Amino acid sequence: MPQIVVSNQDNPYLNLAVENYLLSQPDVGGALLYLWQNRRTVVIGQNQNPFAECNVERLEADGGYLMRRRTGGGAVYHDMGNLNFSFVVPEAGYDVARQLSVMQHAVEAFGLHTEVSGRNDVLCEGRKFSGNAFSRGGINRLHHGTILIRTDVAELQRYLIAKPAKLHKHGVASVQSRIVNLSELVDSINAEALKPLLVEAFEQEYGKAERLDFDAIALRPEVKSLRDEFASDQWKYGRWRTFRTQRHAQYEWGEVDLAVTVDEAAGRIDEVLIASDSLNPEAIALAERMLKHAPLDVCPDTSACPHKEMLDDIFKLIYEKD
Repeated sequence: MPQIVVSNQDNPYLNLAVENYLLSQPDVGGALLYLWQNRRTVVIGQNQNPFAECNVERLEADGGYLMRRRTGGGAVYHDMGNLNFSFVVPEAGYDVARQLSVMQHAVEAFGLHTEVSGRNDVLCEGRKFSGNAFSRGGINRLHHGTILIRTDVAELQRYLIAKPAKLHKHGVASVQSRIVNLSELVDSINAEALKPLLVEAFEQEYGKAERLDFDAIALRPEVKSLRDEFASDQWKYGRWRTFRTQRHAQYEWGEVDLAVTVDEAAGRIDEVLIASDSLNPEAIALAERMLKHAPLDVCPDTSACPHKEMLDDIFKLIYEKD
């Protein structure tokens, strides 16, 4: 039987811990829907540099949270005007279009028309109201996303650092012009009104669902351990405190900032760190492993790599002559 979990907490580290716990479970009844909200939180992708994406000092001074997720993609802002959804689905039943249709049907119940743009954005009237990211667990696959309903856009702009290259790419002048709160289009829409519609659309797609108790899940030792990990300074900031970009590039698949230290005497790369908003964190991790201790005069061979195109783009930043 499909399953549904609805969080009654707004702490981002606990909510993310519950999501990761659910991802690890062997029996999610074919599909699981998890709904949750965070208060004043900037969420960054697994490979992103927090100091390049967020005004960390301002966020923390205002009592906000920085949270690093385990999926790729870019930085987003969460507040109580934003509703988050997560689909946990076994490999055999995983279908992004099907999962997105659940969210779209719920939103369209308010008389709105939605459309998918690229692989990870959902638009209404040409403006983005939902971003999505994806990853694999040991058993299941994860698809999670946001729904902007009544998010404080002024606060979003106060904390997120807009990237001029991205704005230029989209042909717009500001972050605000690229996004839309659904409440701007339908005044009656809010998170509490949307939640039961998401549950209804999920059950129409996957069948009658079992409701799981959020509080019981939150008390599990594994969840408490994950919550502490996500809240830790090491997970949030770690090696990024001393990161200094040496090479930068923007590709269709994402943005890349790269820092390299070399051992000239040995003629090899010593360490490498890559910041990226790519939706493919596995490829970024592979690139870092392949470059570490690689010779300076011979580019690593990518011919047998599953992410060859991405790796070739990254490696050119080091091995092609300026």
